[in-house]
Amino acid sequence: MENRPQWGTRAGFILAAAGSAIGLGNIWRFPATAYENGGGAFFLPYLFALLTAGIPLLIMEFTLGHKYRGSAPLTYARLNRKTEWLGWWQVGISFVIAVYYAVIVAWAMSYTVFSFNLSWGKDTEGFLFGDYLKLVETPGQTGSLVPHILIPLIIVWVVALGVLLKGVKKGIEVANKIFLPTLIVLFLIIVLRAVTLDGAVEGLNAFFKPNWDVIMDGKVWVAAYGQIFFSLSIAFAIMVTYSSYLPKKSDITNNAFITGFGNSAFELLAGIGVFSVLGFMAHQQGVGVDEVVSGGVGLAFVVFPQIINEFPAFNEFFGFLFFASLVLAGLTSLISIIETFVAGVQDKFGVSRTKSVAVGGGLAAVISLLFATQGGLFFLDVIDYFINNFGVALAGLIEVVVVAWVLKELKNLQAHANSVSDILLGGWWKICLSVITPLVLGYMMFDNIKTNLTENYGGYATSFVVPFGWLIAAGVIVLGFVFSTLKWKNEAVTSTSHDKGVSS
Repeated sequence: MENRPQWGTRAGFILAAAGSAIGLGNIWRFPATAYENGGGAFFLPYLFALLTAGIPLLIMEFTLGHKYRGSAPLTYARLNRKTEWLGWWQVGISFVIAVYYAVIVAWAMSYTVFSFNLSWGKDTEGFLFGDYLKLVETPGQTGSLVPHILIPLIIVWVVALGVLLKGVKKGIEVANKIFLPTLIVLFLIIVLRAVTLDGAVEGLNAFFKPNWDVIMDGKVWVAAYGQIFFSLSIAFAIMVTYSSYLPKKSDITNNAFITGFGNSAFELLAGIGVFSVLGFMAHQQGVGVDEVVSGGVGLAFVVFPQIINEFPAFNEFFGFLFFASLVLAGLTSLISIIETFVAGVQDKFGVSRTKSVAVGGGLAAVISLLFATQGGLFFLDVIDYFINNFGVALAGLIEVVVVAWVLKELKNLQAHANSVSDILLGGWWKICLSVITPLVLGYMMFDNIKTNLTENYGGYATSFVVPFGWLIAAGVIVLGFVFSTLKWKNEAVTSTSHDKGVSS
């Protein structure tokens, strides 16, 4: 019998995995990415990327966690002693993402309150950057702490760490059973209202109308793989950690398909909602939909407040629904991100969950104060870009190459997944992971490096991009190697509890 915590139900695991995957990027990244890459035509490469990279990678990570029964560092150490650093690298990536992701959730929390009386006024851009963020003029300056960002940030950390202290079954599982269904209900209400607005049809036409001329453009296919990759929580230790809590008799392949398609279904729902309201906004202003499309922070905190201002009725109510949705989507993802380093520290140093949450989560919370300063947005922008493009994407590439080509473990993982799954993996799975995914991710990395060596991201000064972009991305790799040299408490690596029998 093993004493590793386990999910109470299969639904609990799927909701947690889907909750991790369904985050802020689904709402503000996918609609703009699809629109910019061929509209309806984008769904073809997107579906192909889901089936050839997204779901195969999910199956691989679910199988690794389930077979080796550990956090990412412990799982990779049990796979091969020499690959433990890869697990710590992914845990480090999660740590970096957690420290800034929390502040975006805090912004959404503030805006949920602002929606009660539409505090952002008519000039939503001026309100965000001036009144709310109090943004400094020069990137790299910190300025002072902003109290009205600090307070919701503290609340976000209290909620997230409070859930994690409760454990896997009573904390993470219960939270996701509440947060995720609530998120879906809130967003469905928004979408149902959005599609009835004047101009919604024009917005949906812009979103779904296929531009087949771009379908042969390699960048469109790379964008599809990038969207799948970043939206499914792949390659930053989450899915390996979550699947390590699965009972012995768990249908790995089915769970991966449900998680992958569930995430994509929510992205499609988000696209319908976002483009319906963008069509409404374009109609109100008498301009084309292409003139109001945006993504990221600007879409959520500048464009959406503008749209909410122009709603014909119940402005405050729909403002509350939208920003509450962002809070819930952000919290489910944040909790999963923090769990990776909580589990890693627990396994490596043999400490209690309480101590691991206090130390790992507490340290992340303290560092996140940087993003509650007047210069926080600039730090967030650069760190987010580099840790995603030269952290998550690069770690995913190395992970696939190590497992498929260096260790040649795909056959063993396939046998393990097939022994517990209804859908049996065939040659397509191994081809996807050993050929298609490495080629696409390899091209993405080559293109990213070439682009960023020729020009600084966002036009920022080199003195800002190097320490907060390149060095942080590289530093996480170095820390991965450093942590892998430390000794395991109780020689945890030598025993795979799974092989001795797991309580189901």
